[in-house]
Amino acid sequence: MKRPKVLKNKTFIGWLMALPIMAVLVFFLVLPIVMIVTVSFWQATEFSIIPAFDFENYEFLFGSNVTYRVFFNTFKYAFITWVFTLGIGFTVAYFLAFHVRSLTWQIVLFLLCTIPFWTSNIIRMISWIPFLGRNGIANSTLISWGVIDEPLDWLLFSDFAVILAFVHLYTLFMVVPIFNTMMRIDKSLIEAARDAGASGAQILWNVIIPLTKPGIMIGTIFVVTLVMGDFITVRFMSGSQSANVGRLISNDIALLAYPSASATAVVLLLTVLIVIGIMLRFVDIRKEL
Repeated sequence: MKRPKVLKNKTFIGWLMALPIMAVLVFFLVLPIVMIVTVSFWQATEFSIIPAFDFENYEFLFGSNVTYRVFFNTFKYAFITWVFTLGIGFTVAYFLAFHVRSLTWQIVLFLLCTIPFWTSNIIRMISWIPFLGRNGIANSTLISWGVIDEPLDWLLFSDFAVILAFVHLYTLFMVVPIFNTMMRIDKSLIEAARDAGASGAQILWNVIIPLTKPGIMIGTIFVVTLVMGDFITVRFMSGSQSANVGRLISNDIALLAYPSASATAVVLLLTVLIVIGIMLRFVDIRKEL
């Protein structure tokens, strides 16, 4: 008869221990989102913000063709960046996990991959400008080699430059979870497949990739969410000639149009959550958490 009381005490102690982290999450995560959603229904004039419940911001947002073009641009950047980061990240993680036998060298090479993160994102992004510029290193080298006769204008301040910067900034977010998943794969499974006569490509497709799906999904979530929320990279690397949703929010904030910025942020948040929800329907990542 005393067992239920013991269980109740353990449950109470468990909730008590979780209370501090719950308070932190509520204060730093839930409350800001609630405030953003609330402000998104307010009205704004040139001189003031009126706390009145209105759908005007959402009506303007969904009634503008600019919104759909900007969201399309955002998805385009996210998808292309995901393709390249996945290809590079999977290759690097595969090499570290299956071709580097020494644990010491695995750690050393993995740390080498993290060296770019020792500086800020903005510095790493801006470092491409003198390399890709009209008179930059890339154009000068290609001209000296006789590959081109005149500088290539599309190397900088273009979608190419934006994608290149995104891939440079966020590839490590794909490498880490994939490498972590690959290191957990039982090597005996690969040996068994090889003994059964499977080729390297068959082992990769039928053994390694299926077992690496949770890591791929975690890396995908990181890359897609970071790219869709980024605005500094698009602004600098496109020369303000292109825009994504993050840039749209940044422009509204610069104009002190906080209700409009909040409405755009809410739509972006819901879009990202829907995308993540769709992805999680195909892969269970709980085993990696």
